[in-house]
Amino acid sequence: MSPTGIQKTHIDVGGIKIELERRGQGKPLLLLQGEEALEAEAPFLDDLAKDYELLIPAPPGFGTSDRPDWIGNPSDIAYVYLDLVEKLAIGKAPLLGFSLGGWIAAEMATKDDSFISKLVLVAPLGIKVGGPTARDIADIWTLNPKEIMALKWFDPEKGKRDFPSMPEEKLAVIARNTESFARFCWDPYMHNPKLKHRLHRINVPTLLIWGEKDGIVKPDYGAAYRDLIRGSKITFVPDARHFPHIEQPQTFMGHLRDFLK
Repeated sequence: MSPTGIQKTHIDVGGIKIELERRGQGKPLLLLQGEEALEAEAPFLDDLAKDYELLIPAPPGFGTSDRPDWIGNPSDIAYVYLDLVEKLAIGKAPLLGFSLGGWIAAEMATKDDSFISKLVLVAPLGIKVGGPTARDIADIWTLNPKEIMALKWFDPEKGKRDFPSMPEEKLAVIARNTESFARFCWDPYMHNPKLKHRLHRINVPTLLIWGEKDGIVKPDYGAAYRDLIRGSKITFVPDARHFPHIEQPQTFMGHLRDFLK
């Protein structure tokens, strides 16, 4: 264990090396980070680790996890994670996913939710709710970077990252994450056409948390997600866009704790 209470290891899952971070003590909670992995450095994580042992895997192609050629989308990643859960033998545990991680969590839950005590999806991607020409999810690959920042952050200053001061090793991981995100989510764009037809299979208490001003996946998208998961609820965080857990951590943790307790 490191001085900061963070332990990083690699777990072999069906011949795939998966990076796994453990943080905190208590009952396990499986946390699936978003595509930018900003959660690892967010203050709310230390707060959450006071109550749970956080298990934070890096998806294939992200961090230092392997990326075998046969993995082509988040549905494939979900099967790898289900094998990881079985190997870790965590029993019943909460599953918490952010953005891409929320999409993967939803995919997992439609396939097997027997290990999930409660499911929390924070601004998940993954479904198509409008018509063929409707833009449900902002096109982050073609918009100007300043426009993207304005869609992601209520206060764009909070989203700025000091890339010039980062070590090469960290920059390489960021570049790899971006490349894998594009590879898995480019076509079809940011969704699995089959997922919305499977969400009714989720049969565990489910909460969706959304930034009230999210410009990447707007609140109406969140409401559509909620309507597809039986019995699920949605709560909105004021003065936040796509990262309510980072922009408004106290409000976010209040909603999360109320649901998990």
